Amino acid sequence: MTDIPDLAARLRFVLVRTSHPGNIGSAARAIRTMGFERMELVLPARFPDPDATALAAGADAVLAGAGIRDTLVAGLAGSSLALGLSARRRGVTLPELSPREAAAQALAAAARGEQVALVFGNERTGLENEELAHCHAMVRIPSVDDFSSLNLSQAVQVMAYELRIAMLQDTPVAAPPVHDEPPADAAQMERFYGHLAQTLDDIDFHKGRTPTTIMLRLRKLFQRAQMDERELRMLHGILADAQRMAGLAKGEK
Repeated sequence: MTDIPDLAARLRFVLVRTSHPGNIGSAARAIRTMGFERMELVLPARFPDPDATALAAGADAVLAGAGIRDTLVAGLAGSSLALGLSARRRGVTLPELSPREAAAQALAAAARGEQVALVFGNERTGLENEELAHCHAMVRIPSVDDFSSLNLSQAVQVMAYELRIAMLQDTPVAAPPVHDEPPADAAQMERFYGHLAQTLDDIDFHKGRTPTTIMLRLRKLFQRAQMDERELRMLHGILADAQRMAGLAKGEK
């Protein structure tokens, strides 16, 4: 079985558009108590900040090591599995996991050597649909329907606890490799989505209609596939050929 510190090092907690720096500090404390240290902050309203330091209650190394990113893609860089926490069932057709199921999937991926991201949204609005579209599955904490919203750091604590408990189980979490080649990471997938969007434009797929909905659906389809680098290269090749043929066809008119 993979050592617990090795597993923990492959797991990161990504906080997106956090409004109050105190919640960043509380989240840092929450993950540190469960043996984790990796935190990424995407467009935080204020950080560094004395409130974050005060509420971290000594988890200063987590705050010092936190990356500050301008985009969610940058916060997910290198990760091949992203799990988005959401309190609400949104109009996003992602697989829905409980925290326990999410912890099992995250640790299985980490045991294969993959990088895993747990993604948490803004305190008031949570993750937007466009942000969830970067995730492979949605995680819902089963709180009561009439008072379902947890504080951000509480949600972080729940997931950190479930991951910690899963790592301490006697049952090995390692799973056989799913890919012959390394799985495509978030940055590689974003380059593919850009290539796909450009190709659909080049072949006039949308025919004047807005591309937003179809691109979100295609993102979900390819996120579910969890492709490896070889599969992604093959798809890039197909798209490049489609673009070439579209160019030739336009040249013939």
